[in-house]
Amino acid sequence: MTELHPGWILILGAALVPLLPRVARRVYLVALPAAVFFLIMRLPEGELTTVSMFKGLGDLTLLRVDKLSKAFGYIFTLNAAAAFWFGWVQRDRFEPTAALVYIGSALGVVFAGDLITLYVHWEMMAISSTLVIFSRQTRRSTGAAMRYILVHLFGGLLLLAGIVITAVSTGSFAFDGFADPSTGTWLILFGMLVNAAAPPVSAWLPDAYPESSVFGGVILSAYTTKTAVYTLLRGFPEWEILVWAGCLMSVYGIIYALLENDMRRILAYSIINQVGFMVCAAGIGTPEAINGAVAHAFCHIIYKSLLWMAAGAVLYRVGKSKCTELGGLYKTMPWTMVLGTIGALAISSVPLTSGFTSKTIIIHAAEHEHLLWPWLILEAASAGVFLHAGIKFPYFVFFNVDRGLRPKEAPVSMLGAMGFLAFLCIFFGIYPAPLYAILPHEIQYNAYTISHVVTQMQLLMFSALVFFLFLKLLKRTPTISLDFDWFYRKGAPVFYGAMDYAGNGLNRAVHALVVGRWARETGHFFRAGPSRLLVAGLGPWWRLQGYGPEEIEDRTKELYERARKGAFPIGITACLAVVLLAILFFF
Repeated sequence: MTELHPGWILILGAALVPLLPRVARRVYLVALPAAVFFLIMRLPEGELTTVSMFKGLGDLTLLRVDKLSKAFGYIFTLNAAAAFWFGWVQRDRFEPTAALVYIGSALGVVFAGDLITLYVHWEMMAISSTLVIFSRQTRRSTGAAMRYILVHLFGGLLLLAGIVITAVSTGSFAFDGFADPSTGTWLILFGMLVNAAAPPVSAWLPDAYPESSVFGGVILSAYTTKTAVYTLLRGFPEWEILVWAGCLMSVYGIIYALLENDMRRILAYSIINQVGFMVCAAGIGTPEAINGAVAHAFCHIIYKSLLWMAAGAVLYRVGKSKCTELGGLYKTMPWTMVLGTIGALAISSVPLTSGFTSKTIIIHAAEHEHLLWPWLILEAASAGVFLHAGIKFPYFVFFNVDRGLRPKEAPVSMLGAMGFLAFLCIFFGIYPAPLYAILPHEIQYNAYTISHVVTQMQLLMFSALVFFLFLKLLKRTPTISLDFDWFYRKGAPVFYGAMDYAGNGLNRAVHALVVGRWARETGHFFRAGPSRLLVAGLGPWWRLQGYGPEEIEDRTKELYERARKGAFPIGITACLAVVLLAILFFF
């Protein structure tokens, strides 16, 4: 059976974007992912498109549909439509073309039923997302795009090596849960964790995403890390290492977000923090935890895109991104402030927002499995989110010291897209039943128990108290934070210099030895060698004939002169040829 592949509709549909006039292009970009959303709704479950390519290793399953893949397909296309609505004002043709390929490739990963199909789309994601970053066409975005692609090529190589090793050992390319740890599965896991932005290979995210355009940041925030979450939920449930990797990510993201001065870098580090909850849930691996990870990924894409839209609208109007250069914008951008604050409340899991009805499932799953330390870390991280994203972001951008900035309100298209996502944040917070209905496992969870609400409100109020008590310490200065990217920013030139010194130094030494010495001496030997051999052989004969030293010297000079002119007697040349043939014959 063959069905239309949702991802390839977007990938092939990207070819039309440069050909359409401006208004038609804008409508097309919003309508295409919306149409794919409804296509995913009608897809039956099962392996719908298979191709026979590798004898003995099973078929390639290009389109596998189940509740897990559908849930990610829904939010990927829903967010794409909202993002292109937000980008209605842009005139560039290249960036939305790359963005469609990127989103289509992410859908290709989500619906892949085998490791080869997954890998192909995985690498397509890396290339197309690099082009999205590059589309801003500044010196900083170009440098960030180059570093970004190098990191993701490294992750792709880990993934490919793991796929090959796993296929050889198991005899199959099937992509299902990996039960037995092996060299191949560990490599696959590490390759996926690169895309999940797990430390210490997480610096690519805050390095690259803030350097993208206003539109590009919204697109990038949703797909790469969430496809990694999907693959971890599919391939590595109940792997304990993911519990601790997720806990590390949740704390790591908070610390750097609190230190950060740039509003879009704050949101970038916040992605690492939120993905940490999902990675931890994958490690817990119970049906409740898997449901929590999927629900949180769904809601996270909505409110994180809303926050990136709010930051993008500010950047679009003001042209500034650092907290030390912003403030007082509530006076002239009130709608952006209100809608951005809704996103900030949702990411903080305030009751009646979507973050509360999704994130608390993960925390409850950790509690239900009696995982004390992960539960404590996730609770603390949940409170920390309110510090950096719930309060710090809106406060320093909209309410801090008035810098005298008086920009216009964001364009109507931007406000419309933000309003749509803000509505979803509240809708799924008040009425989460439609969200729970698409989760992969049956769910019996009520977020609005007295215990859940009281606990969450206590955490939020404590975070707010800490923020305002330590406001002087939290005020940012025009500085930058050093992350793990320092090692490859500074280490790359050192590595290049070391490789240049070692490799080219070896080249110079070999050149001096072979060309400068051996070749010269070899050439000299073949120029003077025959005459020297002849002198060595005739010398004793001349002495037996009674020639004196002076006559021998004269004859020697005569032979050397003949050799220089290439004028040996025919008999001597024939003798030398016979000797040479004899040597070749015996050796």
